[in-house]
Amino acid sequence: MRPGQYEETADAADLPARLRHVFWIGGGSGAGKSTIARRLADRYGWRLYATDDVMHEHARRTTPEEAPRLHEFIAMDMDERWLSRTPQVMLETFHWFQGEGFDLIIEDLLRLPQEPCVIVEGFRLLPHLVKPLLAVPEHAVWLLPTPDFRQAAIRSRSVSGQEFVWKTSDPARAGRNIAERDHMFTTRLAEETERLQLHTIHVDTTMTEDDLTERVTTAFGL
Repeated sequence: MRPGQYEETADAADLPARLRHVFWIGGGSGAGKSTIARRLADRYGWRLYATDDVMHEHARRTTPEEAPRLHEFIAMDMDERWLSRTPQVMLETFHWFQGEGFDLIIEDLLRLPQEPCVIVEGFRLLPHLVKPLLAVPEHAVWLLPTPDFRQAAIRSRSVSGQEFVWKTSDPARAGRNIAERDHMFTTRLAEETERLQLHTIHVDTTMTEDDLTERVTTAFGL
């Protein structure tokens, strides 16, 4: 967390009330978060906030003291990021998985008008960070993809978002490392959401986008 976070916007104790109009979709990579959030934003006229879209901006807004893992990652070459370390080490040291920069998400949300509602999505929404912000527990859900679903999602969008593996010396192995890291991350999300009694939806290859949209709509109590 950065020193002085939220000082200009709200005391931490006020955050659930200030963010009552926010709906949260977290989850593992390739689970359909972006698609479902976009659908619901269109359906209800909500504002969409995609945490992936602001990662570069958030990186620029931090210092090495505020986000040490992020800046260590930035300094690595592609092989150091995706080949020279085990998936377990990649999981434990990946900055966004450790919550670095989450305070910047909250600062962004607090600057938005409270009308219309905001739907925020992305893997950066870690359960233990989101839960203290929930005035309405039903306003958050985590999508947990099976490995088969995630692979199908990646193939269907031509490995969109993972073009960087081709900048490594062994793209196939880099892809396997990332897949294993993301599988472990999804497992961690499942354990954490169960411990914190937060709502999850397991997404498999039998589920259509319409099915998942309705499941999330029901979870939100809409």
